[in-house]
Amino acid sequence: MSRTESISAFMKKQGIEITWRRIALDAMGAMAHGLFASLLIGTIVNTLGTNLGIPFLNQIGGFATAAVGAAMAVSIGYALKAPPFVLYSLIAVGQAANSLGGSGGPLAVFVIALIAVFAGKLVSKTTPIDLIVTPLVTIAVGVAAAYLLAPPIGRVASAFGYAIMWATDMQPFLMGILVSAIVGIVLTLPISSAAICSALGLVGLAGGAALAGCCAHMVGFAIASYKDNKVGGLLAQGIGTSMLQVPNLMKKPILWIPAVVASIINGPIATVLFKLKQNGPPIASGMGTSGMVGPIGVVAGWVSPSEAAVSAGEAVIVPGIINWLAIITVAIVVPVVVSWLVATLMRKGGLINDGDLKIEC
Repeated sequence: MSRTESISAFMKKQGIEITWRRIALDAMGAMAHGLFASLLIGTIVNTLGTNLGIPFLNQIGGFATAAVGAAMAVSIGYALKAPPFVLYSLIAVGQAANSLGGSGGPLAVFVIALIAVFAGKLVSKTTPIDLIVTPLVTIAVGVAAAYLLAPPIGRVASAFGYAIMWATDMQPFLMGILVSAIVGIVLTLPISSAAICSALGLVGLAGGAALAGCCAHMVGFAIASYKDNKVGGLLAQGIGTSMLQVPNLMKKPILWIPAVVASIINGPIATVLFKLKQNGPPIASGMGTSGMVGPIGVVAGWVSPSEAAVSAGEAVIVPGIINWLAIITVAIVVPVVVSWLVATLMRKGGLINDGDLKIEC
């Protein structure tokens, strides 16, 4: 057996798989789940506690949000099929990376958790004292990487996010279109738009544009495909995920047009007409109407702006009728009207046929 074959056999034995799907799709998608189960839920509960005057809810929310680093890292480890001692050790690694990464903590956690899982898998079950060796190596390598890499990764992510937010503030029409269309497309692809928005800390007007694009794709596909999928498909895509359309889009990319057109129109409506800002946790900017997390994030940002929003200079606002009208219009009305109109015209023109948008739900 050659050296290359020997290394390949060892990597396979240890469960180490370095592929695009495993890292960019599985791990990043899992990171979004970790964010959802800690920061996002904690923010929602904390907002309820503040509005209802129930301090106990604020305590629950505080505990949940404090665990965000650990939740992200463990979620990533789970997606990568980390052995038990590696998985448990990621709690400390995630906390270190998120803390040292600052406002760019999510991206730092993603990169450093990958390194720690790789290191942990290399030694897992290779010694008689696995109980000591595997956690020690995983934590030592992970925390060392956090000290070395988390601050610069955090700064780069924050700088890129701030650049997008600054550009959106300066050019709300053009950036409203670009951010809305791009994030909406990413949402529908098997890539986590929520994780990307969180990693970049997208809030404010840029967060509103991202929210508009996500809603346009989720509600847009739900409406455009109603003839094929009825109520079940409407709910599965409208409050679930538009990723259900990926198999159809791979066969016929033109099916993307109704949702993309809706996002192109919806973006400027959010940024220019309503000046809609998503100042809740950045993950909400990339969730759209999935579980209604996007609109909930906007509401949460009114009364309790996230750390990323505060860092960007956003403040508490007192919502009025226009604010509520903005959410309804951007999250539901525009995606419904535009996608239905475009899809209807495409069906009449023979560009969309019966069954093209059929999903398994």
